[in-house]
Amino acid sequence: MNDSPALNALKSSSAALVVAIASLAMFVPPLLARTVQTPLLAAALGVALASALLLHWVFLAIAARRLERSVAGWLGLAVLFPVGSVASLVLLGWFNQEAAAPAATA
Repeated sequence: MNDSPALNALKSSSAALVVAIASLAMFVPPLLARTVQTPLLAAALGVALASALLLHWVFLAIAARRLERSVAGWLGLAVLFPVGSVASLVLLGWFNQEAAAPAATA
């Protein structure tokens, strides 16, 4: 089964979001003490979080553009991290399926 270019961008955006959330989880209280004990680990996780979040937004913008949707609107929703990011991924995935459905029936 061939994936659409928009679906590929959504998959990449989802993977980046998972990495960002995992990096962010290292800074919440149960794991925070262990994370800040090693400054190198804290710095690496900070860089990973920033990079993953930026990649998530870039791939989300690419998916929105490929689906001919408002890039600014979808990025505005995704800034409400992580709930807005998940909502934007789900909705853009749904729009992608809607766009592919007429092509599949024709």
